Formats: sequence, structure tokens, C-alpha cells
Amino acid sequence: MIHTKWQQLKTIKKLKCVHTNAKKYIVNNKLTEGKIYDVKNETDEFYFIVDNSGKIGGYYKEYFEEIN
Repeated sequence: MIHTKWQQLKTIKKLKCVHTNAKKYIVNNKLTEGKIYDVKNETDEFYFIVDNSGKIGGYYKEYFEEIN
């Protein structure tokens, strides 16, 4: 049950949200376009970030771009 401790994990990288135009789900109340987010875990399809609610959420990679 690693997901219960993701909040305390070290940040893997930082991402910038580039859009919130979701085709299927509502994400504009949890993500803000242009805001920088901390990535706590990553899969092939999703980033797990600390979203606007302060909790961990899984979002498609298409909403983000990596920053250095």
C-alpha cells in the first residue's frame, strides 16, 4: 500500500500544467493552467501529483510539460 505514503515521499520532478481541457473528466477544479506541481509517482500513462486540493491525484500526462 505504497499509495498511502505518497504524500511524504520525496518529489521526483516538477511539472507545469499546460491545459485543463479534459475530454472525459473534470480537472479544472483540481488543476490550474500555468501552475507548477510536484510529482510524487509516475506510471506510463499518469502522473501522481499534489493537486490544488492538497491531496495526491492521478492525471493523464497530456496535461503537463516537464520543467528543468
